[in-house]
Amino acid sequence: MSKSWHNFWYASFDPAGFITVDNPPVALWFMVICVKIFGLNGWSIVLSSVLFGIGSVYLIYKMVKPTFGPLTARIAAFFMTITPIVVADSRTNNMDATLVFFLLLAGWVLQRAVRKRRGWLVLVSFALVGVAFNIKMLQAYMVLPAMYLYYWVASRQNWKRVLTQTVLATLALAVVSLSWPLAVDSTSKSTRPYIGSSSTNSVLNLAFGYNGTQRLFGQTTGTGGTFSGMGTKASGKTKTGAPTGGTKQGGMKKPAGGAPTGQAKPTSGMKKGTTNGGKPSGKSLSSMPKTTKGRPTGMKGGAGQGGNGIFNVGTAGVTRLFQTALGR
Repeated sequence: MSKSWHNFWYASFDPAGFITVDNPPVALWFMVICVKIFGLNGWSIVLSSVLFGIGSVYLIYKMVKPTFGPLTARIAAFFMTITPIVVADSRTNNMDATLVFFLLLAGWVLQRAVRKRRGWLVLVSFALVGVAFNIKMLQAYMVLPAMYLYYWVASRQNWKRVLTQTVLATLALAVVSLSWPLAVDSTSKSTRPYIGSSSTNSVLNLAFGYNGTQRLFGQTTGTGGTFSGMGTKASGKTKTGAPTGGTKQGGMKKPAGGAPTGQAKPTSGMKKGTTNGGKPSGKSLSSMPKTTKGRPTGMKGGAGQGGNGIFNVGTAGVTRLFQTALGR
C-alpha cells in the first residue's frame, strides 16, 4: 500500500493488487502514512495504534470530567489505560485501537452537541461513526442505539428539532459509511483487486455477509471457511471467498511422483517413530492423537468453537462472552 496509490486506495493485500484485506482501509491508511514518514519497520507500523490508544485515554477523561469532576475523570482514564485488551491492541497493527478512538470521538462530539445545542455537531458525531464503519464495518454501529437514546433523552431542544437533526445525522452516517464501499463496488472488477473474504467480489457483501450477519450466526465464507462452533453446520465444502478461475495464488503443481515440486519425497522404508517426514521422534503412529474430520479427538464442534480450535469464539448465543473460549 505504501508503494502504490492503487493499492493504497483499495487496501490491497499483496503488491500485485490481486486481492484486498477483509476490512476497509481507513486504519491501514494511518499505518501507511507513518510508514511513508518514518520508513518501513516494526514500530512505524504500530505507531498509529499507539497514538490512537493514548488519544482514547484522553477522550475518556474529557467525556467524564464535565459531569463527574476531574478526580473521577482521572480514575476513568487510569482504568482505560491499564485495561489489558486496550494495552494489547494499542501495541499491535490491529484496527481496534483506531476503531475505539473514532467511536469515543463520536461520543465526545455528541456530548458537546447536546451541551452547546449545536445541530451541526450532531451530524459530525454520526459522520465519525461512518468513518469508523470504514475501519471495521458493522462493529462501528454497535454504539448507535446508545447514541440515539442519549441524544433524545439529553437534548434540551423541542422534539421536532431533535427529530430533524436525528434524520440529518442518520443521512450523514449513511453517506460517510457508504462512500468508500460504493466507490469500490462501482469500479470495474477487472481494474481493481478482488474483495477478500467476500463471496461476490463486493464490499457491501463483505460488510453485511462475512463481516456482518455471519459474525452473529456463523461463518460460511472467508479464508476461515465454515466455523461450526458458531452455530453452522459444515457443508462439506468450504467457501474461501477467493476468485474463481485463473491461476491460484501460491498453488503448486503436483508432478508424476506425487510430491509437490521442490519437496523431497518421503523415504519408502521409513520406520515409525523416526523424525523423517516431520513425524515426532520416539512416538509410534498408533500413539498419535486420533482425528475426526481433520481435527484431533476431543475438539468440540471444529475450528470455530472453544477447546483447542484456532478460532476460540465459543458457541453462538447471548452468553458467549461468559463462555470459557472468550472469558479466560
